[in-house]
Amino acid sequence: MSDVEGFKMSKIDDKLFARIKGKTFKDDCTLPVEDLRYLNLLHKDLNGNTLKGEMICNVHIAKDLIKIFQKLYSSNYPIEKIRLMDEYDADDETAMRDNNSSCFNFRFVSHTTRVSKHGLGLAVDINTLYNPYHKIVDGKEIIEPATGKDYLDRKKTFPYKIEENDLCCRLFKEHGFNWGGNCWEDRQDYQHFELPDQKVAELYPDNK
Repeated sequence: MSDVEGFKMSKIDDKLFARIKGKTFKDDCTLPVEDLRYLNLLHKDLNGNTLKGEMICNVHIAKDLIKIFQKLYSSNYPIEKIRLMDEYDADDETAMRDNNSSCFNFRFVSHTTRVSKHGLGLAVDINTLYNPYHKIVDGKEIIEPATGKDYLDRKKTFPYKIEENDLCCRLFKEHGFNWGGNCWEDRQDYQHFELPDQKVAELYPDNK
């Protein structure tokens, strides 16, 4: 696919694979590398500066993401960073504290043999510091990243906040994604967009 105004989709070549092997593409990764695509993206920061980003995602959502990020860019929607998780040694907490936006990072759902949606490259996190994950487990509050606690009050106004009716949320929904800010009763994941379970099951019926 040719470069169109700074946006490009390509397969994972040997040079790129060397960057991700042992990090996001872990030794026990069950997802074929052929199912992944590398995206070059442009995005704007809060000051309107144009920045270059890169993301790895599943082939089944690659074209959708190109369209989403093209629209976000042309609309000056602010995204601070879009870097491969491998730059953070595939550590979610470190990347989220840096407000990074990303997609693929292979892992299994805890205590199962099922690959997570990020592990399949079918979920995207945007402006992660300002849109944290929140859940109460056995009376204990879990916030990820831990530095995102100040941004749990969604009535406050602050930069990079994702809201249900903002452009980012609308675009992902138009392309068939669910938003983690309102799709579960027991938790909120304001940074998170994912394909619905039914669609994932159609693409990967053996992922159980």
